[in-house]
Amino acid sequence: MTKLTLQRGLAMAVTFGLLVIVFELVRRKRLSERYAILWLVAATTLFVLAAWKGLLTSLSHDVGISYPPSALFAVAIGLIAMILLHFSLAVSRLSDQNKILAQRLALLTQRVEEPPDGPSRGPGSVPLASAVDPGAAPPGEEPAELTRSR
Repeated sequence: MTKLTLQRGLAMAVTFGLLVIVFELVRRKRLSERYAILWLVAATTLFVLAAWKGLLTSLSHDVGISYPPSALFAVAIGLIAMILLHFSLAVSRLSDQNKILAQRLALLTQRVEEPPDGPSRGPGSVPLASAVDPGAAPPGEEPAELTRSR
């Protein structure tokens, strides 16, 4: 059995704390299982490297790092970079979906505002867009700020 150093003990405590926090967030339904898997893999990997001194030492020497705790931080940074890339992809996908939904909502709103026989400008008819935004142009017309800039 190898001696437990302060750095290894601290690293094990922090990664174990991260595991507990992730499990608690999943239990309280504040973190989706889909994303929790990434955090659990990262925390488990760091915990194993911190607890198993021989593995961390051999890994650090294989990649040319002379101080094994530095290798632990390098692995942690790599795992966090992978998690950030995954979340960036998720945010990009959600942003695209949000734009598509906004466009579909605009088309549906236009269909609801116009009668089936076409747009009419009868007395008392106020389009929904101008009722919500008094400065909005009636359907089929460009807003004044767009026509002035051309």
